[in-house]
Amino acid sequence: MKNIKVLGPGCANCKNTLKLIDEVARAKGAEIHLEKIEDLQQIMSYGVMSTPGVVIDGKVVHAGGVPARAKVEGWF
Repeated sequence: MKNIKVLGPGCANCKNTLKLIDEVARAKGAEIHLEKIEDLQQIMSYGVMSTPGVVIDGKVVHAGGVPARAKVEGWF
């Protein structure tokens, strides 16, 4: 199971990223724990300066803008 965190204040891009990851994980049958982090100090602790950011198992894999669907598919 992958632990995935979407970092961001709750903007439209953050919500779209969260939805996209959930959709792709379901389509691939991947077991994930998806979490939304909105606390700015927590976001900055990952070194993410532009949101949304995506962290998988403690590693930042994306920052800034909604990731492409193909990129998200590559995570699974």
